Amino acid sequence: MDFKETSSILKALGHPARLEIVHNLMKDECNVDNMVKRLGIPQSTVSQHLRILQDRGIISPRKQGVITCYRVIDQRVRDIVELLKK
Repeated sequence: MDFKETSSILKALGHPARLEIVHNLMKDECNVDNMVKRLGIPQSTVSQHLRILQDRGIISPRKQGVITCYRVIDQRVRDIVELLKK
């Protein structure tokens, strides 16, 4: 186990908004506007959280025309969130 990498992932998931973003993205890909509506926080804040998740390799953007949708790409993160839901 790479303890530095695992710690970095857990730190990224340690913020309630980021954990909720990942949880929601596991159900369905989503763009920033939809996340703002779901979370009730400003667009700039959502974008900051997305950047952190993307920098850690947890999520990945996918362009659909002018809209960017995000999805969870790290299976370990999916497993962690599923475990936390129990």
